Amino acid sequence: MSNKARIREEAKKLNPIDDLMFRTMAEDEKFCEEILRVILGDAALTVLESTAQYAGTNPQGRSVILDAKCVLGDGRKIDIEVQRADDDDHQRRVRYNGAVLTTNITDPGTKFKDVPDVCVVFISRFDMFHGNLPLYHVDRVIRENGQVVDNGFEEIYVNAKVKDGSDVSELMEVFVNDTAYNNKFPITSGSKRRYKETEEGQQTMCEIMDRIAREERSEGREEGRREGRREGRREGRKEGRKEGRIEGVARINRLNSILIDLGRFDDMKRAAKDQAYQAQLILELLPEEA
Repeated sequence: MSNKARIREEAKKLNPIDDLMFRTMAEDEKFCEEILRVILGDAALTVLESTAQYAGTNPQGRSVILDAKCVLGDGRKIDIEVQRADDDDHQRRVRYNGAVLTTNITDPGTKFKDVPDVCVVFISRFDMFHGNLPLYHVDRVIRENGQVVDNGFEEIYVNAKVKDGSDVSELMEVFVNDTAYNNKFPITSGSKRRYKETEEGQQTMCEIMDRIAREERSEGREEGRREGRREGRREGRKEGRKEGRIEGVARINRLNSILIDLGRFDDMKRAAKDQAYQAQLILELLPEEA
């Protein structure tokens, strides 16, 4: 099978739960609006802006790519993440992404009361909390009295594993099942059908996959070159230290030979224990090497 044909076959297997298809679909505000209305339980919710693959940076310069950043009509900022594999501490991922998003959208000098409200919606194939629920809201709760308190950060976890007949569960079926479409979610279903079944959509996905593959190969080659340069520098430093030790031993041998010829055995004995005195003797007797 040719590389082009292989890419096409892989593209046909993609669903909205996959980063590549989700990020492509998330370029449409109406798609984000439709799924957030279901997940947040607000039929009047509006999305003013959506940015797929939003790049944020922490204060140390480490960047993170959010699958989609949305701005709601009420001012809230939403990070939507999709995840297939239960292969990391995703609660900490949510915490980190929320912190990076907050930092990147908050102007320096902003009073804390004006820090924007942020919500992370984490969509996964797996039931992270094993509670047999398709939707979890994680709140901050005072341990001593059970009171829920709000600091403007919200965590919502959605999964496609639990089937309970709810709208959220039916939406997740569209996200993960190759053949699932639902008239309740016309924008999501229509966008998925376009990228999975039409020639235009398939071509778009193939071009994106091919571009990503080329970028990864290029990044791999560049990383290989960087590692080669780092290895070269390490070898250079190692060789330099080795040559320096050899030259140092040769210099001491020349100094000791001179001291023996001069009969200055006491100086030679003292220099063996006193590096400062040794340096003084080199300056005196081997000035060209000092």
